[in-house]
Amino acid sequence: MSNLSLLLPALIAGLAASRAFARRGASTTGSAPVVPRSKLVSLGHNHGDPELTVLRGAVTGKNWGGVAAVLGPVRERGDHNRLVWLIGCIDELGGDFLLEIGRTRAEDPLARTVCGARHVTWAWEARSSARAAQVSREQFDLFHQRLHLAEEHLYAAVELDPDSAAPWSYLVTTSRGLEHGHDVTRRRFEAGHRRAPGEPQIHEAMLQQVCAKWSGSHEQMHGFAREALAQAPAGSNLGALTATAHIERWLDLPRGEDTAYMARPEVAEELRQAAARSVLHPDYAPTESPYPALNAFAMAFWLAGDQVSARKMFERIGDHATASPWDYYGDPAGMFVNARQQCKKAK
Repeated sequence: MSNLSLLLPALIAGLAASRAFARRGASTTGSAPVVPRSKLVSLGHNHGDPELTVLRGAVTGKNWGGVAAVLGPVRERGDHNRLVWLIGCIDELGGDFLLEIGRTRAEDPLARTVCGARHVTWAWEARSSARAAQVSREQFDLFHQRLHLAEEHLYAAVELDPDSAAPWSYLVTTSRGLEHGHDVTRRRFEAGHRRAPGEPQIHEAMLQQVCAKWSGSHEQMHGFAREALAQAPAGSNLGALTATAHIERWLDLPRGEDTAYMARPEVAEELRQAAARSVLHPDYAPTESPYPALNAFAMAFWLAGDQVSARKMFERIGDHATASPWDYYGDPAGMFVNARQQCKKAK
């Protein structure tokens, strides 16, 4: 693994399937300044990872050999974290190419996994990110139909490659979408967790399952995030679950209560402790991307009013903004730049 490959990007959070079903229209920290378009960051970057650039080029070129040349060695060396992250970076690409590759290469577990992952994102494209009450019956029917197709490919991948964690990461998400319930989703999570204990995406997917908006609770959500961090080795990306949990709770609260919640001293303190154990720890060197975790911490610290800590995150992020969690505001690039500008002035 080259040093460049340690600078990798986004999933947990970046899956459309894992994103919230509500967005805020304005900052809770005050009116955000209008940012000139020329100053906005790009969300379409490849996170400084040359391997991802090659992978995306292979997908857009409909070249499965090129895709396998990148993903195959990652699977062979058992780097489940990077494999799931890389797949998460292409599951919104490819059109019919990725949707059909599982049928044309039915005995290839990697092809079935990638195909299943693409079907999961395709399903959420049909459902949209709206609240359930705003989704039509036709949208739900198509959503469920596509998720069932995803499960067929993912379970085929499980049978073909029983030791792989990647299919289970997506089966946790399909379980949530198909409303199989907490017990089924938990069993799927545990199956993936046994194969890759520190894999961020499956933890992010399970965190969504125990959120209040998915029939969980704030207590379950925070408990899950704390347990994951306690069990993870120092320098793990799993510390970002703490930030995500606080953002999810902020999002679920009415205006006024959300700001008051994030302003609690214990919230900022828990965020600082989680960051110290994960993204700020000397051993932090993930083979998946650091940027989803850094962006989650940056937004959480900013919402909590700890602009000094947020500025540390922005300094590490540079221009590597990720859509999630900034898309809770509807304009992720604009909100990222607004928050960064505010925190630059902090002392």
